[in-house]
Amino acid sequence: MSSLQRRARFQMASEAQTERLQMRIPTSLLKAVDDWRRKQDDLPSRSEAIRRLVELGLTVKQRPKRTSESLKVRAKELAGRAIDKMAKPSASPVDKTRRKRRLLKGPEEFLETRVDRSTKKR
Repeated sequence: MSSLQRRARFQMASEAQTERLQMRIPTSLLKAVDDWRRKQDDLPSRSEAIRRLVELGLTVKQRPKRTSESLKVRAKELAGRAIDKMAKPSASPVDKTRRKRRLLKGPEEFLETRVDRSTKKR
């Protein structure tokens, strides 16, 4: 078998397993890829370096992003616990609840200026 036949056979086998991808990337990103690949022991080609970086990126586990609503709920829970710790033990449960609600809601005079709340009365 000639070297040309072996090369053709290898190309057919590798094409069956891969797909050609063309893409445009900014020169700054291309420079970062080139810098990364030069730091590798085996100096991979650009395409091999991009393949490796994509594989690395796909293996990294990402924490699920917390929604702003869940962050608000969490902040309210933490604030509530802090208020409970500071409450006077002699106050009645009704007074404690009323004070806690007022502190969590915020002073009436600031409700109109707060940008994180809607203008509806709660």
